[in-house]
Amino acid sequence: MTDAPIRPEARAPRGFADRRGRDLIAERRLVTRVSAVYERWGFEPLDTGAFEYADALGKFLPDADRPNEGVFALQDDPDDEGNGEWMALRYDLTAPLARFAAQNWETLPKPFRRYAFGPVWRNEKPGPGRFREFVQCDADTVGSDRPEADAEIIAMACEGLQAAGLAPDLAVVRVSNRKLFDGLFETGGVEDAGQKLTALRAIDKYDRLGWEGVAALLGEGRLDESGDYTKGAQLPSKVIGAIEGFLASANSPDLSRAETLDAVARSGNIGAVGEAALAELAAIDAALNAMKVDQSAVRFDPTIVRGLEYYTGAVFEAELLLETTDDKGRAVRFGSIGGGGRYDDLVARFTGERLPATGFSFGVSRLASALRAAGRGAADAVRGPVVVIAFSEADMQHYLDAVAELRNAGVAAELYLGRAGMKAQMKYADRRGAPAAVILGGDEIAAGQVTVKDLDAGRALAAGIADNEAWKAERPGQVVVPRTDLVATVRRIVDAPRTDA
Repeated sequence: MTDAPIRPEARAPRGFADRRGRDLIAERRLVTRVSAVYERWGFEPLDTGAFEYADALGKFLPDADRPNEGVFALQDDPDDEGNGEWMALRYDLTAPLARFAAQNWETLPKPFRRYAFGPVWRNEKPGPGRFREFVQCDADTVGSDRPEADAEIIAMACEGLQAAGLAPDLAVVRVSNRKLFDGLFETGGVEDAGQKLTALRAIDKYDRLGWEGVAALLGEGRLDESGDYTKGAQLPSKVIGAIEGFLASANSPDLSRAETLDAVARSGNIGAVGEAALAELAAIDAALNAMKVDQSAVRFDPTIVRGLEYYTGAVFEAELLLETTDDKGRAVRFGSIGGGGRYDDLVARFTGERLPATGFSFGVSRLASALRAAGRGAADAVRGPVVVIAFSEADMQHYLDAVAELRNAGVAAELYLGRAGMKAQMKYADRRGAPAAVILGGDEIAAGQVTVKDLDAGRALAAGIADNEAWKAERPGQVVVPRTDLVATVRRIVDAPRTDA
């Protein structure tokens, strides 16, 4: 008796999404639109490799002894001395920029303004709209400590959000400064770096956990709904109380940016370091006002800290205000769809000399997922190709000529290369989202004609969108035209306004 072959289960790893057609096109379109904004603001493109040496990436994700904690790492082949260095897939596009700037600073224009896009990888727990592999699109200025550099990045992020298809009332960029908490820790006598980092990570969850959950993480720790226990920062109770008062001081969406700064200043407990942070935010506010950035588009919010350790000053977070649902109709809160801030110490890890830098990153995959959940992906979808139906092997030359003629005219087209009949081919064309099907049967070929079926019109009529008699007269579902009119007929269908967009 022969043992049955062992067959692997066809499955994708958690947090690694298969994307095809419409979803992939939506992501690419977002990258194109946001990149166009970056270029218009004077940023040049840069592409770095997917892998960096682990020590060059730095330990800015959760600290642990293993090199692959928070990242996906492997050990390079041994060198002549038998040592193999650890490499890791980049977890963002900023750490590779810091390495590039340190390596090439002497030859770069200063300040150096670059944008980049591409996949990044994080070895962390996936969730709704949160993947282990996802696409980011960043813009950064390296070499400027001016608050106007931060303000420019923020204003550009607002323009990028609108270019991505979000009206001004559907997203907001929230801004704060990490030094506000440095001041709180200093006045509270908290000096341990590990405690500070754990506390900041706890505060970063304020919008999701509320004060009760954050307070637990600032203290002894928290047991979540899944049964996982997270150790807390173990801050003194007086410091936890000061943080609560600080977060509550400006927790009002009705305050202007200047009014928020006044409220934070009145809360006390922020010390000289915190006062300096308020001055930096006031300078950013002045620049934003000069650039005519609306108060509703950019707000100051002291709860924003950002999770990565390398931020040193101003921090930004773009929040989606669009209502979204999952495939079961349940409300889903996507929250942050991008963020960034000032990281003046990142390049210094390589050079020993402080080099100011600031930047913003769009979570392209996350934003595309959110737009899809809100039912906004269809307007950005690109139709499939025109499909040329195949009937007979003997007439293959006619089909190949037709599809080549359409392609040469700039129309996306394909010849059906399966072995199914007419009905199945039409179903195939519909599933491909084809705007039209080209039919060259024996009768058409003999008569020097071609039948063109308007599939866009058929979809609109089936959906009850086009019930206007004049429209139906202009868009008949199927026409027979001279073979020489193939391209012109198909072009009219492809170029016509879409009723499903």
